[in-house]
Amino acid sequence: MSDNYKDRVTIYEVASVAGVSLATVSRVINKHPNVTPATRQKVENAIQKLGYRPSALAQALATSKTTNIGIIIPSANYVYISNMLHGIINTANRLGYLITLFVTGDKKEDALTAMDKLITSHVDGAIIFDDLFEEEEVTQITNYQVPVVVVNNRLEPAEKVACITFGYESTLREEIIRNHLQNRDTKMYFVSLPNNGRLLERLQRSFVNTHKEENRPYEVLTVEDNYKKHYEYFSQYFKTVRSGFFVAYRDSLANAIVNAAMENGLKVPEDIEVLSLVGTRYANQMRPKISSMILDMEKVGTKALELLVDILEGQTYIPRQKVVAPYVKKETTK
Repeated sequence: MSDNYKDRVTIYEVASVAGVSLATVSRVINKHPNVTPATRQKVENAIQKLGYRPSALAQALATSKTTNIGIIIPSANYVYISNMLHGIINTANRLGYLITLFVTGDKKEDALTAMDKLITSHVDGAIIFDDLFEEEEVTQITNYQVPVVVVNNRLEPAEKVACITFGYESTLREEIIRNHLQNRDTKMYFVSLPNNGRLLERLQRSFVNTHKEENRPYEVLTVEDNYKKHYEYFSQYFKTVRSGFFVAYRDSLANAIVNAAMENGLKVPEDIEVLSLVGTRYANQMRPKISSMILDMEKVGTKALELLVDILEGQTYIPRQKVVAPYVKKETTK
């Protein structure tokens, strides 16, 4: 983390040094009468010591209403992320909050830069959804007293911190893998990505461990993360491999595998079965329709912002919440 975080003193730091609440600091700044002389003096001493300059945030806290929420996402180009963002924005508009968006890209240094910008931008709260962050990196933001909701990353309980996790592993292991291994002899393949992120790592580990427990053969294939690369790879792969159950990350990648199989004269799902781990509404629009594990990411976005607002407004909240992804069987699996 860079040294410039402390260049701009925040109201949170004033509250911490003075040993009072944010609301108390706001009352002092806005010259409200219901503050004891001793408390007022402590706050004023902290302001002078830190060199704090009141901002719009302090004015907002006078009415117990903060306004600016920072959102960290890897890219809005992915449908499931744009769906989550849609839920966040709609809820923010409804509740009167502003949104500042920080996009991380696909490299760790980009993610850390985005976190850097979020902290120094003086947001009032944050929603973080990016597989590239480790837990200790996410929790550093709490050192600046910024309330945070983390999506798809399990955090230890802490003040003003909550997380929403995705329940994929159990469904993948029990409803899909074990059911397939018990009823068919077809080999299963897990299609990984070069920079696969925390969710895909977890699912790959579950896939591998389940096959080892069942003493069944399997294979992990690593293919670049885009439709064209998947299509080119499997167009060649299916010239020699003529059967199997393939687990892909997203709908578009699953669709590339399906198209490559069919253009090699294979039947789906008779010869080749394909599953999308992160399904969206587009799974139902492809032909054949893609069997998927589907989360309503718009609802996830809504839940994340509502949870953050509860924290910001000092309400009771559940620090850990899980959203389970059900298996939606369509036309690409038997």
